[in-house]
Amino acid sequence: MAGDERQTRFILDLDRKVDARAFVLANPYRVVIDLPQIAFNLPEGAGKSGRGLIRSYRFGMVMPGASRLVFDLAGPAKIEQSHVLEPEHGQPARLIVELAAVDKAAFQATPPGTPAPSPPPSQDMQLRPTVVADADPASTGSTVTNPDARQVIVIDPGHGGIDNGTVAPSGENEKTIVLDFAKALRDQIEKSGKYRVVMTRDDDTFIPLGERVRIGRNHTAALFVSIHADALPKREGDAQGATVYTLSDKASDAEAEKLAELENKADAIAGLDLTEEPAEVADILIDLTQRETRAFSNRFAKTLVTEMKRVARMHKHPLKSAGFRVLKAHDVPSVLIELGYVSNKGDLQHLVSESWRSRTVGSVAQAIDVFFGKRVVSAGASR
Repeated sequence: MAGDERQTRFILDLDRKVDARAFVLANPYRVVIDLPQIAFNLPEGAGKSGRGLIRSYRFGMVMPGASRLVFDLAGPAKIEQSHVLEPEHGQPARLIVELAAVDKAAFQATPPGTPAPSPPPSQDMQLRPTVVADADPASTGSTVTNPDARQVIVIDPGHGGIDNGTVAPSGENEKTIVLDFAKALRDQIEKSGKYRVVMTRDDDTFIPLGERVRIGRNHTAALFVSIHADALPKREGDAQGATVYTLSDKASDAEAEKLAELENKADAIAGLDLTEEPAEVADILIDLTQRETRAFSNRFAKTLVTEMKRVARMHKHPLKSAGFRVLKAHDVPSVLIELGYVSNKGDLQHLVSESWRSRTVGSVAQAIDVFFGKRVVSAGASR
């Protein structure tokens, strides 16, 4: 990186030329560069600090076949040039992005589909969109048909890929902790053979919030369980224990509201433009279907707390509600479990413990059995 607050240049050496595309987003100000899937071989700590207009940057895979660089900007800026140089004269291929500061009135966000500024005439390497082929049916917007008649449970490990989630003082990432828990829960549920389990991710991949919701709806899920781990800044004291959240337009308390606001910004971390999200995901109308769904969600949440407190340490207020976007499927009962606080030493010891994970996974699986047992009885009585 080179430059100052008026003009900044970012250069990334590559082992070969690749296609890429760059665009600018606001709220917060970011530059996003999409690339094919590549292996980032950068020094430890790369991206934590920047220079000039680039305050910091993140990088990683966002989906199979695609990687991304995200610059957090110090203020509004435009992309003056973005291009990839061919390797020549003993020099490697290079991605070059040149930024220039603009005032807020002149700033214009560029949607992902907007062509990037062309390089100088002598460099015919205009950045082009990267196309990922063979998309999973779960991401196409169509309902997945499956002859399996069992109830579908969607397990959603939070964060992933470029989005680490919360990070413990000792370095453990939320995205890894919750993925390990989700995989163990999947294995436990599948042992019974009663249900079919779908994971929103089963590796270190970033999945947008809207896509997580769509996966649940496309599989006509009977239950959606999102797995997370919380943290509190040191200045806000200490908190401990697991919490179960359901969707509400009004948060149950200030802590729940703050957590939902933080989680709902996950897409901004990966530089996604949320303005094109369908209204169904962004702001679901409260209709009869949603009222029934919320009733089932609340029932499962209470059952979950009852089972979990037998084996796990719970928050002093274990049942809460807030406006989590990932819970907004109007026809899928959904809960979000915060397994504990990575900022609390005792909780963190549990979160990385296999024995704690095994016990807690068992309690969640038991809650699922109890919940579906009650639903079957209730449905049978109403006929």
